[in-house]
Amino acid sequence: MLNYTSTSKYRLERVLIIGLGLIGGSLAKALKTRSCVGEVVGADRNLDECRLGLQLGVIDRVAEDLAAEVSRADLIVLAVPVKAMETVLEMIRPHLKLQTLVTDVGSTKGNLVQAARRIFGHLPATFIPGHPIAGAEKSGVRASDADLFEHHKVILTPLPETDPNATLELARLWQAVGAEVLQMEVGRHDEVLAATSHLPHLLAFSLVDTLAREEENLDIFRYAAGGFRDFTRIAASDPTMWHDICIANRDAILAQIDRYTQGVARLRRAIDQGDSEGMLGIFTRAKAARDHFTRLLNKASYSSNDHTRAVNLRARGGARLNGEFSLPGDKSISHRAIILAAIAEGVTDINGFLENEDSLATLQALRDMGVVIEGPHQGQVRVFGVGLNGLKPPPGPLYLGHSATAMRLLAGVLAAQSFDTELFGDEALCLRDMTRVAEPLRQMGALIETGEKGGAPLRIKGGQQLRGIDYCLPVPSAQIKSSLLLASLWAEGETCIRETVATRDHTERMLAAMGADIERTDAGIRLVPGDSLKATNIDVPGDMSWATLFMLAAGSEHSCGRYRLRAVGINPSRIGALVLLQQMGAGITLEHRREQLGEPVADLVIEAGQRLKGIDADAELLAPALDELPLLLVAAAVAEGESRFSGLARLKHKEDDPVHKTVTLLVELGAAVEQDEDSIRITGGSLRAGSVDAKGSLRVAMALLAAGLCSVETITVTQSGTLLAAYPDFVEQAQRVGLNVHKEED
Repeated sequence: MLNYTSTSKYRLERVLIIGLGLIGGSLAKALKTRSCVGEVVGADRNLDECRLGLQLGVIDRVAEDLAAEVSRADLIVLAVPVKAMETVLEMIRPHLKLQTLVTDVGSTKGNLVQAARRIFGHLPATFIPGHPIAGAEKSGVRASDADLFEHHKVILTPLPETDPNATLELARLWQAVGAEVLQMEVGRHDEVLAATSHLPHLLAFSLVDTLAREEENLDIFRYAAGGFRDFTRIAASDPTMWHDICIANRDAILAQIDRYTQGVARLRRAIDQGDSEGMLGIFTRAKAARDHFTRLLNKASYSSNDHTRAVNLRARGGARLNGEFSLPGDKSISHRAIILAAIAEGVTDINGFLENEDSLATLQALRDMGVVIEGPHQGQVRVFGVGLNGLKPPPGPLYLGHSATAMRLLAGVLAAQSFDTELFGDEALCLRDMTRVAEPLRQMGALIETGEKGGAPLRIKGGQQLRGIDYCLPVPSAQIKSSLLLASLWAEGETCIRETVATRDHTERMLAAMGADIERTDAGIRLVPGDSLKATNIDVPGDMSWATLFMLAAGSEHSCGRYRLRAVGINPSRIGALVLLQQMGAGITLEHRREQLGEPVADLVIEAGQRLKGIDADAELLAPALDELPLLLVAAAVAEGESRFSGLARLKHKEDDPVHKTVTLLVELGAAVEQDEDSIRITGGSLRAGSVDAKGSLRVAMALLAAGLCSVETITVTQSGTLLAAYPDFVEQAQRVGLNVHKEED
């Protein structure tokens, strides 16, 4: 039984359930088998159902005298058809105790509340309409299932007159049978159910009825595929029940039918006119929306690759290497490509798009604002640009997962739109600093509110006229710079952004390639807004961070051979790690240099077996290699001689501090490391075998895996799911060229 404190106002020990169908019988059985209450009494207009319920152990006792049982009950559950609710309320009203809770299980609430007000004159404080979102194709007390409500939602719709203590006790009872309890306002409940339950059922009824009128209907049903059968299965539901629901929830159902009719009309026009973009827009938005809502409800990630599972990676050096392959696309460029393609005019084909959690969040947000996007499929995405003035208000807040990049870049775009928006994400994103992007955007005229801690959610007021500004970045940040450049596309007048330390210039290069009036001068980066951006095909180059891991993986002096990394981005702002590894003696040559949409690209040919030498790198050398610094620490740990990394205090570290984590774990593996606030000194040598925990950090997992590939002894990296989520084919590609990497899953 439920535990009650001495202050409990309501003690639910005797429950009367009126109506022993599937829902009423299942609730009775769940309460009885779990000993949630002292006694469960059943009542039904069909006395045989009551007797069967008693025989099957669904109830403790049959209500022979309904009036007497009502007067003794602590809780009465109305589990009768919607149309019968009013009659049952009239029957029980004269016999109710003041403390007796009354609830129901119907799928409409407005009609019940109206009936209760008329019957009682005023609503009792113990009247709490409810609706379990559960069911099955079977019916009757014989179908009673004690586990029916496990992991299902129950919506309670307490009224202003309802005693909160009564609501609490009823919620506890539903939780005791395994349900998740939510609360909702009566009108909103009926609107939501009209859209999510009532409309689909009515459409199924209508479709089957329409097809049944066809002269050749037998063939239609005989050759129907699984999709037709799945959709129309619910047309086998009880016609009388659905007739009653339509009467009870008339207005909300009609409103949803009207919306649906308008949607079907849009699809019909698109098909009639051969409007490919219109059809694709409807289909891709629908698919993406369903996937998106499923992820939100299941608290799942955008990426289908599960980074939370327990995955261990074992690695060691001493390999014979040969082959070539392409790396995952650059994340920074993938973000920018999808955003600029969306606000350009025309169709953009993107190849090499990185399908990871962050970039997929950006893609979904743009879909929510009306951009038609095909894919991604194996890195290929087609974007039907809407132009600078074509974005539409999203249906609600835009969920960005844990992508700070998506939030900062989109803030620049949305600050200039005519509609209000809200950007939110997971708990980690609430802690990321968004004031550094909000403040300069406010200087441009944007109205932006951050969350309590300066992070998500961002609430952006639409309809503001932005103006160009002259702004010096106080802290080097390509994300802040890019956000301001994006906002500048809609601003009045020229914008100039100055940097004390040069940061990645992917946004500038892509804007120039798409026709923007942008240039870098001695004074800074100058952008003059224009009328449009022009769509163009985009090939996203391979990511330099992954390239660094593979450059380092061949660093074991016990390895031999060579392999080629195709089409790696060698943007001057990103090749710091490449330059430093070459200075350390790594055998790396660049072949087939070219440009892809303003981005320099080359194939990297890597010779194995070259012993690395120690290096002295200051802040200027490390700035374009900050993302790869954990990997460079590993290079120093296996190099000959001493390496020193200085000026670290002047560099902006990642929020999760992978550098410090990597240092700690390298010490566990036997590395000789000295560290202070501004520098790290490492005396190179060999690393010993061991098992180290990446703690869910991608950068740390990459560094530790590289340590194993540079060592004679095996190093096991645990909690490496984030690495495989970011690069699902990593193990297979590494093995294909001869590297000693193996995956273990618990």
